[in-house]
Amino acid sequence: MSISQFIKQLSINNNREWFACHRQDYDFALSEWYDGLDQLIELVGDYEPRLKFAKPKDISYRIYRDTRFSSDKTPYKDHFSAILAPLGKKVDSAAYYIQVGTTRENTFIAGGAWCCETATIKKLRKAVVDNIEEFTEIITNPALTIVYPEWMDRSLKSAPKGWPKDHPHINLIKMLGYVRCHYVEPDMFDNPNWPVIINDLLKPLKPLNDFLNYSLTEE
Repeated sequence: MSISQFIKQLSINNNREWFACHRQDYDFALSEWYDGLDQLIELVGDYEPRLKFAKPKDISYRIYRDTRFSSDKTPYKDHFSAILAPLGKKVDSAAYYIQVGTTRENTFIAGGAWCCETATIKKLRKAVVDNIEEFTEIITNPALTIVYPEWMDRSLKSAPKGWPKDHPHINLIKMLGYVRCHYVEPDMFDNPNWPVIINDLLKPLKPLNDFLNYSLTEE
């Protein structure tokens, strides 16, 4: 059973009994996923040297949901996902993200900084405004906008504390993260060449991630 086929079946049969009966299908799909990530790491490592020695298991998220504080008690996620973070998986930083879901709406490639902690987003907002010409050049570059035309992350309804609501770049200031996203069909991950395809899609995100990560490490 392929990656996308397993995910679709799991979303229909999201219970422990079905999963136990199809454990071999899961193990096969996960092995295919890890093999693809291994190839992808090698490709991305050519322009992100810090990712060169990452291990598929370390960058891939678990299929098991944490249901302790959720009203949704389904035990498994309806997707496979992985994060390639130059500053590390557990570091609040810009990264590359891949998700294989059941439909085009939840199967995508993304890059940037999302779910930012308060101190992080404050630092990024200041960096964006202080370097607005450089940032504008990055986010309007056709190499990026053709593949990633819009921002993905949420925004505040009003200006954050300390910023005037009529600031010329208020739309960028109100953002809670800086993320670009590109949606794909789930069965694309059944193509043996999907790591090459994904790598080509990830490359345009590098200038954005470089800007954000440099801003976070700058004193």
